[in-house]
Amino acid sequence: MRCLLAPGLLFGLASAAAIRRNNGYGNHGNATHANGTHSNNTFLNVQVGPRPYYLVDNMDEGPLKEKLQSCSEGPFRTSDFVFAHRGAPLQFPEHTIESYSAARRTGAGIIECDVAFTKDKQLVCRHAQCDLHTTTNILNRTDLAGKCTTPFTPASNGTTAKAKCCTSDITQAEFKSLCGKMDGFNPKATTVEEYLDGTPYFRTDLYSTCGTLVTHNEYIALVDGWNLKFTPELKTPEVKMPFEGYTQQQYAQDMIDAYKAKGIDPRRVWPQSFLPDDIFYWIDNEPEFGAQAVYLDQRVDTLEGYKTATASIPDLAARGVKIMAPAFFALTKVDNGTGTIVPSEYALAVKAAGLDIITWSFERSGWLKNGGDYYYQYVKSVINNDGDMYTVLDVLVHQVGIKAMFSDWPATLTYYASCFGS
Repeated sequence: MRCLLAPGLLFGLASAAAIRRNNGYGNHGNATHANGTHSNNTFLNVQVGPRPYYLVDNMDEGPLKEKLQSCSEGPFRTSDFVFAHRGAPLQFPEHTIESYSAARRTGAGIIECDVAFTKDKQLVCRHAQCDLHTTTNILNRTDLAGKCTTPFTPASNGTTAKAKCCTSDITQAEFKSLCGKMDGFNPKATTVEEYLDGTPYFRTDLYSTCGTLVTHNEYIALVDGWNLKFTPELKTPEVKMPFEGYTQQQYAQDMIDAYKAKGIDPRRVWPQSFLPDDIFYWIDNEPEFGAQAVYLDQRVDTLEGYKTATASIPDLAARGVKIMAPAFFALTKVDNGTGTIVPSEYALAVKAAGLDIITWSFERSGWLKNGGDYYYQYVKSVINNDGDMYTVLDVLVHQVGIKAMFSDWPATLTYYASCFGS
């Protein structure tokens, strides 16, 4: 880190009140669920592995590093501050039982299912409606590859390889027959095998043998059995809606109905969407669920959009939105006078409106030695090592005041949350 810690951070390090523990639905004891089922998760041994220690060791010297070092021997606990983004896809194929299990073991209190629909209008967990060609083995399945919207075309004469396979191309039963793999592809591929071999450099194929895909209902049963909490994201359709008579509103309602059918307490559910109309639909038609609806704000990706988004916060609050969720780059900036990381105008506007902030996504950037990528774009000038992740996180917690953070590797957040928790 090329800057000194921001004023007020040293005082903030002494405070442990910023991180909220899992309260009311924790996974450290026997529990009877709202739907009458019973689980026994007594004394789950939350483990964080070596990654947080590597990041702490990599930090510049200072009070934050000393504080995190003092927590090296735990104990580490499940925390609602930790939202498992697609499970634990830094090392496990996303939205698979294996990925969700890793998220639970590494302390996530809330686990995500990105919700998409199949050809027979059943809900399943996929990050995008049309990502099966990069996240599963569908192109290797001769019985299913031909059903893809765009079958595999090899790279040739300067043209990159192409494929597009959607959940809406196949039935739920066919979806369940697939294997999950690490998300990625090789644009220079001339064969299917080469195309599927595209895992990013900072991830691993160690556990990418045949990840077990899950439906939305299976995800609910799994997370409920662990006595954890849910954050389903209604994915923006990539097919024209209505899809064979299936409307956007029915899609939004079906997602909520799945929790109601299983008797899940709405306080355990954080529904998400990038589409404001979905958020407004839940607020108007399912107010108990709408109270925790998370507006994923992608408008901040452009300068004009950032200004528009910032100016719109009061109107969104008046409309009933309670939680804003931009990518975390939009919540901080560098103070040119001091060279420190401070809250952005967007962050200040959200807090002034009395709204909560949940942000995304930690552990998606690889090495930070050159300033980071998309997620660090506004503070790139003061980022120069992987340990700076924790410096940015600390500003987000103690100065911005985020409620929670999504992460591709929950352990990294669990270490911090356990260190600063009450």
